[in-house]
Amino acid sequence: MKKRTGEGKILFSAYESGKAIKKAISLNRDDILFELKESNLRGRGGAGFSVATKWMLASAAVADSKYVICNADEGEPGTFKDRVLLSEYPELVFDGMVIAGYTIGAKEGIVYLRGEYEYVRKALENHLELMRSNNLLGNNILGKEGFDFNIQIRMGSSAYVCGEETALIESLEGRRGEARNRPPYPVNTGYLGKPTIVNNVETLSIIPHLILKGGKWFKKFGTEKSSGTKLFSVSGDCEKPGVYEWEWGITVNEVLKRVEAKNTKAVQIGGASGKCIPKSEFNRKIAYEDLPTAGSVIIFNENRDMLKVLKNFMEFFVEESCGQCTPCRIGNKKLLEGIELIEKNDFTFSYLNKLKELGKTMQITSKCGLGQSSPNAFISILENFKEEIFSY
Repeated sequence: MKKRTGEGKILFSAYESGKAIKKAISLNRDDILFELKESNLRGRGGAGFSVATKWMLASAAVADSKYVICNADEGEPGTFKDRVLLSEYPELVFDGMVIAGYTIGAKEGIVYLRGEYEYVRKALENHLELMRSNNLLGNNILGKEGFDFNIQIRMGSSAYVCGEETALIESLEGRRGEARNRPPYPVNTGYLGKPTIVNNVETLSIIPHLILKGGKWFKKFGTEKSSGTKLFSVSGDCEKPGVYEWEWGITVNEVLKRVEAKNTKAVQIGGASGKCIPKSEFNRKIAYEDLPTAGSVIIFNENRDMLKVLKNFMEFFVEESCGQCTPCRIGNKKLLEGIELIEKNDFTFSYLNKLKELGKTMQITSKCGLGQSSPNAFISILENFKEEIFSY
């Protein structure tokens, strides 16, 4: 599988370990926050929340300790970009965490690493030791008096729900991974009750480049509402699957052309929790204002059975629901039951319409992103491929 490819304008461009840290500690913390705000950088984990806002709130919080957490629990089906960053660009991830620590006044960072990625842990630990030997971690980093910051790696247990930041924090504290009620938010009451920022691997990897080149430079890429580039994990029916770096605003058609996909029937944007796009919508743009995504692009050609695709997704969500809230716990099972009735040709359209309404209710009332997004595939596939599915 091809890994590092695309235009290489930001993340896959050259970078020297420690260079951005050196520049960051020469700046005031407010200057860094200003550059983040200028850049309009949004979190690359799917929610798209403003990084500047999150860091500003944590920076302003008054506490005796604060934390920076790297969410490396890459559990979305069809997503594997963070694995490439961790394996081949750890200097970007860790330098981004150090800069985050300096900016908000934290002294400790934690990488919450997906259980299946344990094989990269040794290499990551080795890189952390190298950073310590080069005074990029530890006390008085690069001679900056009073700036102390360290990073530790903690293993997750491969639970999809722990991709949600408060469930991740619960897991780190030794409890079952379940989403917390909000407010309070992690920027005020996070890990161990202290102000905490949680950013995913890709978001933190952007920070060193942004610090070196500035917010205005970053905004030259992408669209007005979706600045910068994005990493895409492309898989499925194409000749060139892999991890690509492209600007926000690229169309689905252009993606298919670049990865040499043929006879494409559908594209799932955003992994299992995303939306399934038919041919008639391949001219849409992948951006927060049109088709947002954490990075997964799954391609299906004309030979694929879309009902089987949908059933696979819904079985996954039934398995991964933590069961804490009723809409998600019961709703996903009901959606799966509906798919099984279609397979048996034992359904009414009235019942399926009720299930679609149930899905919309789940999107509003579920406690976390799992239940809020799990109906996306159900609703979009039944709507966009009904002629195929109802002739089953």
